[in-house]
Amino acid sequence: MTRPLALAALLLALPLPVQAETAPQCAPRDAVMAALAEQYGEARQALGLAANNAVVEVHANPETGTWTITGTLPSGVTCLIASGEAWQSVNESLIPGEGT
Repeated sequence: MTRPLALAALLLALPLPVQAETAPQCAPRDAVMAALAEQYGEARQALGLAANNAVVEVHANPETGTWTITGTLPSGVTCLIASGEAWQSVNESLIPGEGT
């Protein structure tokens, strides 16, 4: 089973809150975080706040290279946004006068 299909199957097995029943890629945050940690060994690497007040997080396993991006709504429901392989951490900054 491919990674996205495995995540989708896992989340379909989780109990969904009423507001997320039409979105099978969503579940309570604690359940999603536990699944990412237990099944893929992924831990949070970065986070930010989106314009809609959703917390966007990047989770990754540096050893296997798997990664997942999640969005958590103010209601506490977390949805999978994207996932993939070949994760690489970088620490880049703009050089003054180059790019914007």
